[in-house]
Amino acid sequence: MSQDEMSRLTTNWNYPARILTGVGRIRELPQACRDLGMAAPLLITDPGLEQLPMVHDALAACRGAGLGVALFSAIKGNPTGKNVLDGVAAFRDGGHDGVIAFGGGSALDAAKAVALMAGQREGLSLWSLEDVGDNWRQADAAAIAPVVAIPTTAGTGSEVGRASVITDEQAHVKRIIFHPGMVPATVILDPELTIGLPPSITAATGMDALSHCLEAWCSPNYHPMAEGIAVEGMRRIRDHLLHAHADGGDLEARMNMLVASMMGATAFQRGLGAMHALAHPLGALYDAHHGTLNAVLMPYVLRANERAIGEPMVRLGRYLDLRQPGTAAVIDWVLELRERLKIPPTLAALGIDARQADKVAQMAVADPSAASNPIAHDAEAYRAIMVAALEGSL
Repeated sequence: MSQDEMSRLTTNWNYPARILTGVGRIRELPQACRDLGMAAPLLITDPGLEQLPMVHDALAACRGAGLGVALFSAIKGNPTGKNVLDGVAAFRDGGHDGVIAFGGGSALDAAKAVALMAGQREGLSLWSLEDVGDNWRQADAAAIAPVVAIPTTAGTGSEVGRASVITDEQAHVKRIIFHPGMVPATVILDPELTIGLPPSITAATGMDALSHCLEAWCSPNYHPMAEGIAVEGMRRIRDHLLHAHADGGDLEARMNMLVASMMGATAFQRGLGAMHALAHPLGALYDAHHGTLNAVLMPYVLRANERAIGEPMVRLGRYLDLRQPGTAAVIDWVLELRERLKIPPTLAALGIDARQADKVAQMAVADPSAASNPIAHDAEAYRAIMVAALEGSL
């Protein structure tokens, strides 16, 4: 990418948060913290990233700017309630006044939950803020710590999300913790931070971004702005995911995938659907990668929803310039994309079997994502989708 092209991608946006985009914008992290009134931020990341120069450099830059920054990295691939509580303890014990959320979706989700809970009154549990009804009103919005979010993967879009997905290990279920004030105040989208991402993670996270856009597009809820964002996010994924997968150093592809990821998380204000309703319990029970689960489930859910999504699939097919636009064409595109990205075709390939199919189906019905699926599937239907995805039966 030429210097002029890199300069074109260096911009500041304010939707839905303050977003700094472009190569090298990570150097503005100390000032971003100061702009939010932070003097002693807690940088929250995962154990893998903790070892990498990008985290060491970020810590050094903050310390060089006089910030009393510290590090917390005790986060699992599917973050747990204990991870959040440990992070809250580290925040309070260190006298911190803000959070730097640095990493993939797991680190960002955990960091946002820590920021949410760190200043709340004693006795308010994390699970009491599960995204059910108006539970979020129990939290003191003024007590939420400010967050600077720095994604290093292009998938969840958690950097612009109002929720975190946290595993309740005792109940063996993923819970969505929600508060409108959880949206990070500032986001830094720097494609250089994603260059070292392995092809397999690039593929899985990219398909996660696609699942967000695609389920938002299929949702029956009325939200035209989210609808427009979703379809443009899918076009960017079509144009750039394979390039990012084939050449991890392609900064333009990496930048566009970061943008598509963010667009997916913005769009799913319109709702998600059966992919996520199944991926959440499967992730909780089998500790499988969330993006990979969505990628595997995607064509089977599209087939199960076929009778309710005909018109939006035709419009999507036209926008993506697919032959004979419609549900069949979109499924074929997904299958081809999945194959080229070397995504496993079945749940069985991920080490999942049918022994807990009934439990997964019941959990899927209860998952909040199910509410905005185009069809209100019952447990029997969810079980059938899971079995089809296990067997590879389309």
